[in-house]
Amino acid sequence: MTSGRKIDSEKNLMVFSGRAYPALAEDVAACLGVTTVPTAAYDFANGEIFVRFEESVRGCDAFVIQSHTTPINQWVMETLVMVDALKRASAKRITVVAPFYPYARQDKKHRGREPISARLIADLFKTAGAHRLMTVDLHTAQIQGFFDGPVDHLFALPLLAEHIEQTLDLDRVTVVSPDAGRVRVAERWTDRLGSPLAIIHKRRDPRVPNEVKVNEVVGDVAGRVCILVDDMIDTAGTITKAADALFDNGAADVIIAATHGVLSGPAIDRLKNCRASQVVITNTLPIADDQMFDKLTVMSIAPLLASAIREVFEDGSVTSLFDGDA
Repeated sequence: MTSGRKIDSEKNLMVFSGRAYPALAEDVAACLGVTTVPTAAYDFANGEIFVRFEESVRGCDAFVIQSHTTPINQWVMETLVMVDALKRASAKRITVVAPFYPYARQDKKHRGREPISARLIADLFKTAGAHRLMTVDLHTAQIQGFFDGPVDHLFALPLLAEHIEQTLDLDRVTVVSPDAGRVRVAERWTDRLGSPLAIIHKRRDPRVPNEVKVNEVVGDVAGRVCILVDDMIDTAGTITKAADALFDNGAADVIIAATHGVLSGPAIDRLKNCRASQVVITNTLPIADDQMFDKLTVMSIAPLLASAIREVFEDGSVTSLFDGDA
């Protein structure tokens, strides 16, 4: 019989926050009943990033929460540095929690000599030492296959749909996809709400070659409250033009619902001034005080992330969070 100190085999969950959006990481940690690990992180004069964790992470189940907002390349690099530091400090398992997956729109080659940057990001996370990825509403589901390891693909639909269900008469609702590429997203909404589906089809105006697109509405929207759904709002040009097309086709009202509020450039002015009565998004990305406006509602994604982290930590089922929809 050998002697020595008893080995503590109890698992240890630790939550780490990048600097992009610490408030979200703190909310997630609070939902889990823990605090984020104290971390020293700063930039050198030439832009290089330094990270050091101020507690031992040996043997822990590490969850690195980083929202990849502007400047996105800085926060991608910081995530990689954090993961590398955890790997070298002997963390047992490292999960990158990226509510908004960076470079998700570059998921395939449209023409020759183009990158597939979404795959590159997955490779970088893996090379840095990540064992698992967790993200919300990927731009395309195929990105899950880019990472060589488990990917927990979470959906904000239940959170957004619950808000709609509490405020509207669903008998008057039509779910609308802003283009053909978002039809699968819209179908999930129709399954949840039991509402009909309409699609906005974009085509070039033959009267103005190579310049103007006409939005044709396929489906019955006249007199209906239209829920215009998308995975993200970036500059808001597409979504606000789609709202105009719905009103031009007799819609009684339009509510815009999206998961990720990228809100670049003219987005806030466009959304403020568009004819939609509400804009509902989640806080997968930080929304600054000066970006808030009267008809904007921001739903917290923290409880969903915390539930998924808890399931992963306890070796439970993340799929069960979606009642079979994941």
